[in-house]
Amino acid sequence: MNKTIRRASVFSLLLVFALLVRATWVQFYDGQALADNDKNRRKTIAQYAYPLGDIIVGGEAVTGSQKTGGGSDLKYKRTYKDGSLYSAVTGFTSQVYGSTQLESLYQDVLDGSDNQLKNPVDTVTGKHADPGDVVTTIDPAVQKAAAKALGDTKGAAVAIDPDTGKVLGMVSSPSYDPSEISGSGSSDAKAWKKLSADEDVPTMNRALKQALPPGSTFKLVVAAAALEDGLYASVDDKTDSPNPYLLPGTSTYLKNESASAPCEDASIRTALQYSCNNVFGKLAVELGQDKVRAMAEKFGFNDEKQDVPVRAAKSVYPSGMDKAQTALSAIGQFDVTATPLQMAMVSATIANGGEQASPHMVSEVTNADGDTIKSYPDSDTERVVSASTASQLQSAMETVVTKGTGTNAQISGATVGGKTGTAQHGENNSQTPYAWFTSYAKDDSTGKKVAVAVVVEQSNAARSEVSGNGLAAPIAKAMMTAALKD
Repeated sequence: MNKTIRRASVFSLLLVFALLVRATWVQFYDGQALADNDKNRRKTIAQYAYPLGDIIVGGEAVTGSQKTGGGSDLKYKRTYKDGSLYSAVTGFTSQVYGSTQLESLYQDVLDGSDNQLKNPVDTVTGKHADPGDVVTTIDPAVQKAAAKALGDTKGAAVAIDPDTGKVLGMVSSPSYDPSEISGSGSSDAKAWKKLSADEDVPTMNRALKQALPPGSTFKLVVAAAALEDGLYASVDDKTDSPNPYLLPGTSTYLKNESASAPCEDASIRTALQYSCNNVFGKLAVELGQDKVRAMAEKFGFNDEKQDVPVRAAKSVYPSGMDKAQTALSAIGQFDVTATPLQMAMVSATIANGGEQASPHMVSEVTNADGDTIKSYPDSDTERVVSASTASQLQSAMETVVTKGTGTNAQISGATVGGKTGTAQHGENNSQTPYAWFTSYAKDDSTGKKVAVAVVVEQSNAARSEVSGNGLAAPIAKAMMTAALKD
């Protein structure tokens, strides 16, 4: 073989080798990427080629599937039972607009493409596996009570089992019906256009995804920091708190909602009972922002990866504040923000003796035969505050409900503790304030417990009537009452 032919042969072999490498790369790497691409029509066709698995609440499916008909290449579409009631839990899955929340996180299980659903023969033959189900921790009674109590009011609410971290209820208002956007017809497009244009964003889960100033509910965190630090040994020790309190470095006084409230040098119990701004503003300055932040972070603030398993928005306790800003942060203002989930976690931790169980709203994922392929057991608890501090805070929160600012949360036959909050909204508090209530209840006969947080963003109440006790506490009471029933 002459030199020219030999070189041509080697070059040809290299070209063949390069072609084989490229083909292998496309088949096993780019091919999978293309298959997973949301713009790949084949992926959508495969997803809706068979009935979908279901999301389960209280042992019953709140989702379903139906044939589309009409010659569509998408044979099935998702249906929802009581869709607007459970939309904050399920999210939606749409033939056109994608998916959110549990529908998105467990899409592979629900459409049968998860390899855990396939037996060895199915894996080899590529046979479609029967879809699995997602079993939630939601209590239908709590969910219905929350939705009824919240009504058309703009806001959100969360209920948690303090001992286990199970999310028992989660509502967001205004809500929407996922069934109206699950298909690909003109009516679905019209419904989607309406939802997209709505300034209140009904498709956003306010319980998880919207962090707002928590107002005076944040005083529980400051109280915990003061007791844990030893700044005061008891919730009944008098504090050194002038009324009003001059914000350090300013000529501005931190005043209280009620000028007649006994807030001067008030104890932590009295300060929670009457929601004394002067006491907690001064406590935060005395502790310093670092100690308050450390306590807030123990409760879950500043956590960017808070999953339930849907990712929640980060609740924020800021840094780099001066003393005046630190004082304002103590009453849940300045740049402090919290989700309803976060404030429910605060009450749940206190109710559970100072130990926090990570919240979760999925208990297990099952295959078509009902066998568990993945479980989410009740989480191990992590101590946030001492049992002594938790006990003292429970006592003070119960005072808030029995004879303080949270009397609308009282439940016959149960011990209830809570904290109200009214947070400023808009520049110079120009818009309607947010009304908050965070609480727990314990059945006096069975010992069963529940923790709840509610935020009302907007209601028909006059501005002067906006309060945590007036607007949010009755919603919390309805949820807690439902949760404590056998």
